[in-house]
Amino acid sequence: MSTLPSEFERTDIGEIQIAPEVIEVIAGLATVEVKGVAGMSGGFAGGIAELLGRKNLSKGVKVEVGQREAAVDVSVIIEYGNRLPEVATEIQRNVKRSIEMMTGLTVIEVNVHIHDVYFKNAERAEDVDYSQRVK
Repeated sequence: MSTLPSEFERTDIGEIQIAPEVIEVIAGLATVEVKGVAGMSGGFAGGIAELLGRKNLSKGVKVEVGQREAAVDVSVIIEYGNRLPEVATEIQRNVKRSIEMMTGLTVIEVNVHIHDVYFKNAERAEDVDYSQRVK
């Protein structure tokens, strides 16, 4: 499978083109819909995963598109307290279902890369001062 500028289909009245960026946005939306996803990750910058949030949906998504198939890689940050394998499996299902339903492409793989865990509170476990706890 090669990366093409756009996926296309010829019909009797013309051509239908779907740009890879459209598939990236679909994959990003399908990813952040999953419970437990804090946001997309732009990868590691200086050893720290960059949380892109929900506004940059195509960031953190890599798509390879062939004539009838697509392969997707998503990089995410998961909210603390969730079972990582369960969230990743749900991301795979939702991304595959969304792309196939909206584009007609067959998704042959969805690879989920978990770059970090997001703590809702500003405190991380190592920052909590347990000596100040009320007994």
